[in-house]
Amino acid sequence: MQTNEVAVRCRHLRKTYDGKVEAIRGLDLEILAGECFGLLGPNGAGKTTTIEILEGLLEPTSGDVEILGKSWIAHGRELREVLGISLQETRLAEKLTVRETLDLFASFYRRPRLTAEVMAEMALTEKSEAWVGKLSGGQRQRLAVAASLVANPKILFLDEPTTGLDPQSRRQLWEIVRQFQGRGGTVVLTTHYMDEAERLCDRIAIIDHGLTIASGTPTELIERLGGHHWVEFDATHNGSIALDTWHSLPGVEAVHEVEGRVVLSVREPHQTIPALLAALQARGSQLLHLTTRQASLEDVFVRLTGRHLRED
Repeated sequence: MQTNEVAVRCRHLRKTYDGKVEAIRGLDLEILAGECFGLLGPNGAGKTTTIEILEGLLEPTSGDVEILGKSWIAHGRELREVLGISLQETRLAEKLTVRETLDLFASFYRRPRLTAEVMAEMALTEKSEAWVGKLSGGQRQRLAVAASLVANPKILFLDEPTTGLDPQSRRQLWEIVRQFQGRGGTVVLTTHYMDEAERLCDRIAIIDHGLTIASGTPTELIERLGGHHWVEFDATHNGSIALDTWHSLPGVEAVHEVEGRVVLSVREPHQTIPALLAALQARGSQLLHLTTRQASLEDVFVRLTGRHLRED
């Protein structure tokens, strides 16, 4: 139920710590109502600071933030009523039961959802009378998300919500996100799992060093690599061969090197691969390794930042 209405907007956002460390350096974001928006970046890129400012947990050094057309300064209480927030780490009272925990969170809001309904949605009904301290890591994570949903929010902030979850629980949470969107809700998501971002996010912003370095749908970002497929190879060489040499092969849109192997971005691998093999044979080179696969969001991320998402 995505619309053209803007749910979250920030302009020229800056955050400086101790007057010298710039965590955010003029960030602009626009998130539409009803979409799942992914905010991705390597560690230290500024995404956690950005999320905390949008959530009203941190004040920016400068810049403007609007949530549903309102500001935190003038409408703080009103905005807290319509946001659900699941942090990277949520510390809950260990001697409360699951039901008591959700009842407590529901009491903070004027129009919360029914506790039993949220427990059923998050597959926690069987654990309703269990102490939080007795829950597994995955169950605690689901409870933290449930605590954000019981608020009956219009915007849901999920900061790495599936960390520590087993594959079945991850897919279950993906379905919860889709259902929330189906009811008209807006989701702002950070994750260290690229497959999760590709499956869930309507649009993505990749940030690094406090600035947006790329944004668009997952498909658009992958398209900007210059091809739908990657051909990766390694071969023996009689002398050095410049990377630009491979640009002349049919169907090659871009060439780069990853961990000592040549990677070709191509649109028609069935044309490129025979020409590549012929070129290697003509040079007297022996093929040591060859793989082909579809380009992914992880490839985009590495090309833009020089790092994998889960690297420190």
